[in-house]
Amino acid sequence: MEALSPRVRCFEPVIDKESRVLILGSMPSIKSLEAHFYYAHPRNAFWPILASLFGAPVPQSVQEKIALALRNRVALWDVLRACDRKGSGDAAIRRVEINDFQALFEAYPAIHTVFLNGKTAHRLFVRNCLKAAGARRIEVLPSTSPAHAVSFEKKLAAWKTVKDALQGD
Repeated sequence: MEALSPRVRCFEPVIDKESRVLILGSMPSIKSLEAHFYYAHPRNAFWPILASLFGAPVPQSVQEKIALALRNRVALWDVLRACDRKGSGDAAIRRVEINDFQALFEAYPAIHTVFLNGKTAHRLFVRNCLKAAGARRIEVLPSTSPAHAVSFEKKLAAWKTVKDALQGD
């Protein structure tokens, strides 16, 4: 008999009333769960990409990461509140619980664009959250995970749309 996969839970959102875009992953990796913060795997391109987009040094501490995101009106969260998952791979996700996006969008109505970090986050969001998103723009971006074998330069080029979405705000 196969052992049950461990239940994992996401973090609280990084968000404030100035946030205009929301970046969603599927569920934090094991490394992120161990570090108690988003995108903590040393080879994940998320923080270097965000720093590059906004002309900032790559943040090292959790406080620096929160400050970089919020200073640039970027909110962070995950599509899933909880799931069963063995390892970090999205393919291993089972028994999902979706976060309450209706409540989030009601509390933070200035968010106009939702970016999904990878295809799994996009699939889960489209399947479960489109009604809550209303007229907000929804866009999938290449995963920043080291498991997504695309060069940093190609990921960065695609992710420039995040900065573009904030122009004119």
